Amino acid sequence: MIPHLFYYQLVVLGLLWLCVMLHAIWPSRCAVAPPQPAALVKSPRQRFHEPKPFAGLIHKPPCALCEQETAPPTPQPPIRPDPMLPTHRRPRTVDTSKHYCPQPGCAYQGWLGLGNLRANGHPNGGPWRQFHCTACEGYFLETHGTLFHGKRESVVCIVHVIGCLAEGLGIRGTARVFEIDPNTVLQWLVEAAEQLKAFSAYFLHELHLHQMQLDELYAVLSAVRDGDMSAAEAIERLSRSPHWVWTAIDPESKLLLSVQVGERTLAMAQAVLHHLAQLLAPGCVPLFLSDGYPHYLHAIVAHFGHWVQLPRRQARGPAPKPRWIPRPDLLYAQVIKTIRRRRLVEVKHRVVFGTKAAVAQGLATCGWQINTAFVERLNLSLRQRVAAMRRRSATSCKGEDGLHQQLVLFQVYHNFVLPHASLRQALAEPMATNGTGSAKVWHLCTPAMAAGLTERVWSLTEVLLYRVPPWPQPQTV
Repeated sequence: MIPHLFYYQLVVLGLLWLCVMLHAIWPSRCAVAPPQPAALVKSPRQRFHEPKPFAGLIHKPPCALCEQETAPPTPQPPIRPDPMLPTHRRPRTVDTSKHYCPQPGCAYQGWLGLGNLRANGHPNGGPWRQFHCTACEGYFLETHGTLFHGKRESVVCIVHVIGCLAEGLGIRGTARVFEIDPNTVLQWLVEAAEQLKAFSAYFLHELHLHQMQLDELYAVLSAVRDGDMSAAEAIERLSRSPHWVWTAIDPESKLLLSVQVGERTLAMAQAVLHHLAQLLAPGCVPLFLSDGYPHYLHAIVAHFGHWVQLPRRQARGPAPKPRWIPRPDLLYAQVIKTIRRRRLVEVKHRVVFGTKAAVAQGLATCGWQINTAFVERLNLSLRQRVAAMRRRSATSCKGEDGLHQQLVLFQVYHNFVLPHASLRQALAEPMATNGTGSAKVWHLCTPAMAAGLTERVWSLTEVLLYRVPPWPQPQTV
């Protein structure tokens, strides 16, 4: 029988052998790893942060309105007749230079200040004066072609109703304040919008501008809240919503140039730039500033570009096709904002057309940098004074037409009636006022006055009583 001590000795020997083998196999800390061939390190790819110059387009960006202008032109206004000489009767005390004869068969139809009109009293003791045209022997009221024609309500009531709508009160709220039917308020708004649209088109033309800021903001109509779509679906569809408000402003005079409603598409951007191009004087190319919306580029190039034949690069082969490129004096810069979780995290400035030095020189006259702050401040005014554009409001419009009518009212009210605080000018000497009030130290100024379109602050009554001529007049009225 083998004793147990022998097994213990075998176990000890086995452990010693295992330790020796592990010591021989285990790598030493002091051992140096064999050198490995160095991998080829590729140099990082160089990226050019400067944008490449615009190479031009082979085809001119299509504009539906420009194609319509190639159609047969509209008939020109009739030849202006000679002014009538004053008679030997009693001198006229009523100014008729702002009125014109509306009779279709009259040779003086639509012409202002030609001496063919004379006052003829107040028929039936009414509040409105009657005019007599000595050329066609016709009669008409001074309210012909205005909102007040054929209305039984007082002028003060109608003006106050339109003023409440211009200040941002809804249609139903205005109706409750003046205790009239909401349909009556809506009808007055429709008629006022038609008249004010012609009023704005008559004064806004041949503008000499140095800068122009563009932007667009959404307007959710009542169809979203009535159950046609949920709030989540409305947010998802904002990018392609048909109810976007496109605005353009002159940052120097604060003049609201255009306000239109339409889809957020290239066709709508073309329509907005086409309208702005019609407002500018011939040869005027302002500095354009906008956000990073890509369709502005093609719309601006379409209306402020020209064809250029590129030179040959080689003696043989076909000649290069002509390119539609922007005009040499066209400047366009973008303000690109990065927003995360409803917070502004980054702002970049990018010069699309022109050079940074040229853009900086154009802005240096006002001491500004590349920005869209003025049009964004205008968007806040739109939210405040257009009831249909407020967020979380019960005054949204039913359709696009109702929104457009309120925007037309806001445009005229902003440009001609409402003085802008940043445009006022200090008087050389304080002017005393009636009573015990403080002296007047500021000269009020509206955007239309700053742009040179008028010389005074218009009241809402004067705007609504103004008879817009059917065609441009040779003299400024």
